[in-house]
Amino acid sequence: MNLLAAFVRKHAFAFVIPACFLFPHSNAQTPPREDPDLHAFIQDLFPATSEEVSSEELFEFFFQLLADPLDINRITEDQLAGTFILSSAQVRSFIAYRSGTGPFLSLYELQAIPGFDLATIRRLVPFVTLESKPASLKSALQNPTQHFFVTRTRRILEKQKGFSAPDAASRSVTRYAGSPWQWYARYRYARTGAFSIGLTLEKDAGETWNWNPGRQAYGPDFTSFHLQLLNRGRIKNLTIGDFQVHSGQGLILASGFSLGKGAEVIRTAFRGSPGVKPYTSVMEQGFFRGAAATYALSSSWEATLFYSHKRRDGTIAAKGTLFDSEVITSFPEDGLHRTPTERNKHGNVTEKNYGGYLSYVPAKKPLRAGFTLIRTQYSLPVEKRNLPYNAYEFRGTSNTVGGVYASYRLKNHHILTEFARSSSGGTGLLAGVITALHKHWDAAVLWRDYQRHFHTFYGNPFRESTRPSNEKGFYTGLRYAPSRKFQYNAYLDVFYFPWKKYQVDTASAGNGFLLHALWQPEKHIKLYAVVRSDQKQKNNSGPAGPIPLATTTRSTALLNFEWSRPRKYMLRTRLQGGRYRFGSSGPSNGFAIVQDATFQLQKLELSGRLGLFRTDDYDSRQYVFEKDALYSFSIPSYYDHGTRRYVMIRYDPARPVRIWVRWARTRYSRLEKTGSGLDEIAGNKRSEIKLQVMYRF
Repeated sequence: MNLLAAFVRKHAFAFVIPACFLFPHSNAQTPPREDPDLHAFIQDLFPATSEEVSSEELFEFFFQLLADPLDINRITEDQLAGTFILSSAQVRSFIAYRSGTGPFLSLYELQAIPGFDLATIRRLVPFVTLESKPASLKSALQNPTQHFFVTRTRRILEKQKGFSAPDAASRSVTRYAGSPWQWYARYRYARTGAFSIGLTLEKDAGETWNWNPGRQAYGPDFTSFHLQLLNRGRIKNLTIGDFQVHSGQGLILASGFSLGKGAEVIRTAFRGSPGVKPYTSVMEQGFFRGAAATYALSSSWEATLFYSHKRRDGTIAAKGTLFDSEVITSFPEDGLHRTPTERNKHGNVTEKNYGGYLSYVPAKKPLRAGFTLIRTQYSLPVEKRNLPYNAYEFRGTSNTVGGVYASYRLKNHHILTEFARSSSGGTGLLAGVITALHKHWDAAVLWRDYQRHFHTFYGNPFRESTRPSNEKGFYTGLRYAPSRKFQYNAYLDVFYFPWKKYQVDTASAGNGFLLHALWQPEKHIKLYAVVRSDQKQKNNSGPAGPIPLATTTRSTALLNFEWSRPRKYMLRTRLQGGRYRFGSSGPSNGFAIVQDATFQLQKLELSGRLGLFRTDDYDSRQYVFEKDALYSFSIPSYYDHGTRRYVMIRYDPARPVRIWVRWARTRYSRLEKTGSGLDEIAGNKRSEIKLQVMYRF
């Protein structure tokens, strides 16, 4: 390997010539960073998705990675695995190559790493960069790697009930206060490994502009700002404003997206530790607002401390209703403030968080370990309704959770664990191992046990439920890759809920599995098939009988074919079907057939879809990712009978400017109205128009 690396470095020109075909119009050291098709990338990771996957968190995770590329000479093994682009063997090969040859001299040197092919490199390049040496702050400010402004507006073309005049015959006179246009803007000025400055603004459709600093409203309904400095001596990270923190396996701190169960069956069992990251999303929960700092105590020890003070939306019950005092009964997370009721909940609760973690991160040792602690305080007590399934829910004004985590790499085996305890006395534990059984076989095994009275508000570990509480489970994933043309993935997850849940009046259990087969005979052709099934138990709402619970089964099968030529065209055909069954009742069936196409010219890209779907009812709805503008996403649910189509144009009139225009419409053949409540539309179609402009300085 050292001889190969030396040859590459000595004869770099020989690699630049073929690289010109891989990365046209590039210079000798750094290929151009073209915007990848994140929607296709995510669809490959989650081929059979559902509403259980948080769409915005999912896309924001990869948008953040795209906007803040990782330096290949600084990237850690955990960070590299966290991109979900490389296999475990490729990650190990990357680290071994860099350790043996020293820092990379060019991104083209990636071609010399054993196990790396051109398709892998093409996927990786948009998310990494190369800094030849640490730049001074003055130099970094003068030479940013990211400097852009994006603004976007969109609206539903049909008139929704919330934007119409009140109906005299109706008892409801509530309407949305603002216009039907949604508006979004983002500014970013950053240099990888040095600094980042960002501002994000958003106003949802139906919301008004509002200036109320007491509730952290500064014009648009949501405003987010951050200032971050990196690698200033022993200060590894200093962030002021909005941020997220991730430590260990995410049991205590993972205030951001963590990959769930999908076609990536191995790395999903491992959570990297990216530490403190700026927050740039428009989701109005799941982040901290204040300051955070990471300080290098020595070459192996780092300490991170943070403090957060922010306003949150809360549903507050007045004294004398169902409670003896004024309490918080829930925290709405949709971020919508269009009606008087929604606006009354806007930022009416104060939340403080403070804590940090101490981490042991030696450069060339296989052990990683740390201790994490966070305390959360609310301005009012939190109290759930007095129902059986709420018996072990959090109550009070403060919660403290702390614990330890560790991971150890032994040859081809990666052992990981994390343990935590909340102030209620409940504990959470997960432990697992990721191993290379053979050069063609990889496996992952993960055990989790979250007690019913374990409370972690910013934890996001591997789990089945929406929160890591009242759950035990065992996950195993297996990958077989006999060649670069074939890959087979499978997982089985078995879980158990020891206490009652919403609509489940006793202990319950379930399981889920996925089978995924990929065939890629050449780089232009890709075919994969997926079968996924999930079983859970719910209260038996059928005829009275001795069985208190009934099993719900949701199954999906799909076949996806893709034929593409980079920077020329892409054609994708997808056939997808699903079935939902509740207990012994009859099944609800549905299917969708979609045809996607993308064509690229010099300054123009044209994308579109034509889809046909048919489902018995909403239970058998189908989800299919759609191509969208950069930093935007679309995953509509297809239900009833109808068609779905969209057309998107991306135009680059000049080097700094990029424009997206997107029109989409769903037409139903059997419905006389769509939506519900104030979102209701009279008629059988729902259309959307979107315009986005990006200026790169």
